[in-house]
Amino acid sequence: MRKIDIHAHIMPERWEPLRERFGYGGFIVLEHYREGAARMMRDDGVFFREVGRNAWDPEAIIADMDRHGVDVMVLCTVPVLFYYWAKPEHTLEWARFLNDHLASVVAKYPRRFLALGTVPLQDTALAIEEMERCRTQLGMPGLEIGSNVNGANLDDERLFPFYEAAEALGVALLVHPWNMVGAERMKRYWGEWLVGMPAETALAIHSCICGGVFDRFPRLRMLFAHAGGAFPFTLGRIAHGWRARPDLCNVNHTRDPRSYAGHFWVDSITHDERALAYLLDVVGRDRVVMGSDYPFPLGDLEHGRFIEHMELPPETKERILWKNAVEFLQLDAGDYGGGSIAASESSDRTRGDSRTTA
Repeated sequence: MRKIDIHAHIMPERWEPLRERFGYGGFIVLEHYREGAARMMRDDGVFFREVGRNAWDPEAIIADMDRHGVDVMVLCTVPVLFYYWAKPEHTLEWARFLNDHLASVVAKYPRRFLALGTVPLQDTALAIEEMERCRTQLGMPGLEIGSNVNGANLDDERLFPFYEAAEALGVALLVHPWNMVGAERMKRYWGEWLVGMPAETALAIHSCICGGVFDRFPRLRMLFAHAGGAFPFTLGRIAHGWRARPDLCNVNHTRDPRSYAGHFWVDSITHDERALAYLLDVVGRDRVVMGSDYPFPLGDLEHGRFIEHMELPPETKERILWKNAVEFLQLDAGDYGGGSIAASESSDRTRGDSRTTA
C-alpha cells in the first residue's frame, strides 16, 4: 500500500555561524565530530541534540524510506531553527537559506520528496513575502509554522493577514509545537517533549477554535503535529467549559468546540493503537495523516507499520497512509495515487546491481 509521510525533518549539512554573521547569539551550530555524526549545539556551547547522517543526507533518508515502504516524504525544517526570537530581517535571511536548501533537495529527488517552507512569523509582512516566494517560485504546497510566536498564541490578530494570504495562495500549514508552555517546570524527565509538546499543541488548537480562527478563515488548511497533542483527549472538557462558562470561553461567538473537530487535520503519531482509534473517532478518518517526525527518536520511525497491522477497513488505511496527505496538500492524485515508488525504485536498483555484477 502506498505511503506518504506528512511530517519529517531535514537540515542543511553545514551553514555559516550565525553569531558571527548577525552579531549576537542564541543560534544553533552543527558540529560534525566524525563521519556521519554531528552535535547540534547552542552557540554558547550548550548541547542540544545529536544527529546522524539521516538528518541531512537525502540518500540516507531515501534508504530508510525504502526499508519502510515510504513512497514520498514531506520535509520541513527542525523547529529549533525557527528563530522567531531573532531580528526579523535576520530570520528572513535564514528562512530563505533553509527554503532554498529544501527546494534543492526536492529538485534533485522530485519523485521522493515534497517540502514545507519556513517563514519569519514574528513579522507578518516578511512572513507573507517569503510564503509567496515559497509558493510561487519554489513550488512548495505549504509551510511549517510554530504553535506560538514568542508566546503569542495562534489566535493573535497580528497573524490574521498571514492566514488570509495563506488562504488566497492555497498554502497548507503544518503546526509544530515549539517554545512549549510551562517549559520552566518541565526540565526533568524529558518533560518538555513528553508533556509540554502535547500541552502546547492542545493550546494551539484551543486558541484557534475559541479565538475564531477557523470561523474567520474557513478555507485555511491546518494540520497539527503529534496527533493534535492532548487536544483530542481534552475536547470533552473544553466543550463542557464552553457551555458552562461562555463568558470566558465564547467571547468570540464561536460554535460548540466539538463541531470543529473535523475542520483541521492531525498526523498519526500516537504510538498507541487505541489512541489512534479514538483519534479517528474524534476528528474523522479523512483528517488523520500518516506522519513520523523522522528522524528523531520520539517519532514513529517504523513509518506507520502499526497502522498497517491495525484492524481497520482498507479504505481507512489508504486514507491515513496517503490519500489524506494528497487532499491536505492539494496534490494531483494522478501523480501520487499510483503504484509504490519505493518498491519500483528499489527493484530498479536491484536490477541495476545485477547488471553491474554480471
